[in-house]
Amino acid sequence: GSEKVLGREHPDTLASVNNLGLVLDSQGKYEEAEAMHRRVLEAREKVLGREHPDTLTSLNNLASVLDSQGKYEEAEAMHRRALEGREKVLGREHPSTLASVNNLASVLDSQGKYEEAEAMHRRALEGREKVLGREHPDTLTSLNNLGLVLGSQGKYEETVGIHRRVLEAREKVLGREHPDTLTSLNNLASVFSRQGKYEEAEAMHRRALEAREKVLGRENPQTLTSVNNPGLVLDSQRKHEEAEATHRRAQTVNSSTPMQQGILPRKMFSTPPPLLQLSQRHHRSLGERHDRDVD
Repeated sequence: GSEKVLGREHPDTLASVNNLGLVLDSQGKYEEAEAMHRRVLEAREKVLGREHPDTLTSLNNLASVLDSQGKYEEAEAMHRRALEGREKVLGREHPSTLASVNNLASVLDSQGKYEEAEAMHRRALEGREKVLGREHPDTLTSLNNLGLVLGSQGKYEETVGIHRRVLEAREKVLGREHPDTLTSLNNLASVFSRQGKYEEAEAMHRRALEAREKVLGRENPQTLTSVNNPGLVLDSQRKHEEAEATHRRAQTVNSSTPMQQGILPRKMFSTPPPLLQLSQRHHRSLGERHDRDVD
């Protein structure tokens, strides 16, 4: 490998270690991913300096994996440092700077610091609309994340408008069955449920479930989230027998998948409470995600 030929601190070696860390992170192997990103960060600080763009990439990626483990205070401090460095080195409107704004907003949201998170998401959205365009996938991610933090504050009317805009744009740009489109469908359904619009919520959740089963498979983590959501809406409508059948199916599938071993990314799902399964929440599905940086 590159480490044997080039040495442990060669830039190409560090790029490979960084990307291995990203793969481990995507597999939910957070401790290994954290170790990889810490190694790369330490080496890049030594070889390239604390403000080199590649060093800031490592800082961002380490912060994101810490956030995925619920180590919010350390993650927040690292995202703030990455953001300050990128603003200084790359400028306030560089896509990598805006990624750091998004990521800091996300960790603030995870800690319930909703007002600051909202302000950061609005900044990321405004910057991405200007730099990337209104329908760019990263712009839509920022819009989705703003909708989530507004929902966390109970600002449901604005939230519905935002999630409708994201859903329409993703259907147009990505297609009706793209995983990010289905995330938006799920998020809009969840807001309807919180508003007591159960019939609309149930219909949307069923559409998301059917499409995820088709596109992702019955045992995919996002599909498993979708299995429970119609049941929760049915419970709210007092359709208990139908709800019980739905929950039984979800329980049967859950018990036979790796989800029970806790290896899934904490922020894979985007369903806001109270329709959130397995204590998952967020901004990452992906479309609802932290912005990781690949070398």
